[in-house]
Amino acid sequence: MKVVLLAGGFGVRISEESQYKPKPMVDIGGMPILWHIMKEYAFYGHTDFIICAGYKQHVIKEWFADYFLNSSDVTFDYRGGKNEMTVHTSRTEPWRVTVVDTGLHTMTGGRIKRIRPYVGDEPFLMTYGDGVCDVDINKLVDFHRQHGKTATLTAVLQDQSKGVLDIGGDNAVKSFREKKQADSSPINAGYMVLQPEIFNYIEGDTTVFEREPLEKLAADGQLMSYMHRGFWQCMDNLREKETLDKLLAAGMAPWKKWED
Repeated sequence: MKVVLLAGGFGVRISEESQYKPKPMVDIGGMPILWHIMKEYAFYGHTDFIICAGYKQHVIKEWFADYFLNSSDVTFDYRGGKNEMTVHTSRTEPWRVTVVDTGLHTMTGGRIKRIRPYVGDEPFLMTYGDGVCDVDINKLVDFHRQHGKTATLTAVLQDQSKGVLDIGGDNAVKSFREKKQADSSPINAGYMVLQPEIFNYIEGDTTVFEREPLEKLAADGQLMSYMHRGFWQCMDNLREKETLDKLLAAGMAPWKKWED
């Protein structure tokens, strides 16, 4: 199955980094978070990627254009007026990567609509280019195939930082405890599986995928959730980037299932 990655937004909440590059190209552990997400999918055998680019899309194209060279041991030979390059060892991934300029101001639904010619009439995987997860992709795909609906999203329960108060009628706090994961409502973590019928739910460039399309799918009984109780973390700000960096540095990154 092809993997569609949304990587075209402005990343305004992490503007310290995104003023120079798209948020999915912000490094964690020395490599773009987009590369980490692609490594997750490749671990489960999904290596055909379509990247929905937009803001500073040239940065993504240039990074992949240089990826082979920067991941190889090479000899440059200029002797005798020649200009020859010999590649000795390459550590690039066996991936196929299509980078599509889906427009600067296109909304998430519009970006997905624009890559329809590259997906064809096949089911495909889709996620956002700014969050990592340790969900078992193949179990997610199996779940999707079993229920036969148009769309499956991965739902997670996130730990909350605020305490829980039991407040009486007189405004006195009767009890206090730290908020637990069980107090949370499930949220959409991305990591979706979509049938080609999904394109019928998207009008055009101004369509926000998380609004009308998902709302209509839910109303039609065509949206299912795969509950994931493991790790998921988006990278919306520098604090979250630093959290991911620290997990990698400590060898405790749950999403990193591949060997170096």
